[in-house]
Amino acid sequence: MKRYDATLQDSSTAAQTKNSVNKLHDSVSQALSHPNEQTISQAKNSLEHAEEAVRVADRSLSDQGVEFAEQILDDEKTRLAALDKPASPHNP
Repeated sequence: MKRYDATLQDSSTAAQTKNSVNKLHDSVSQALSHPNEQTISQAKNSLEHAEEAVRVADRSLSDQGVEFAEQILDDEKTRLAALDKPASPHNP
């Protein structure tokens, strides 16, 4: 399981941001492996929480930590978007 610990500095805000992006990763992974209304909804909810955590972090953390968290958000949004695309006959 991928964890994003290295770049976020150790503070309460950083810890909350790190926890949010880790929970987002876990919920997106769950939705991808078991796609149903509940897991997709949970992943989208986790995305909202992680986005808010990054916005808060942007006001108080170093640029490097925030940029790292923003990259994680982008990666997870891409993974989550795969669930919104209908499966083609060639790619079920």
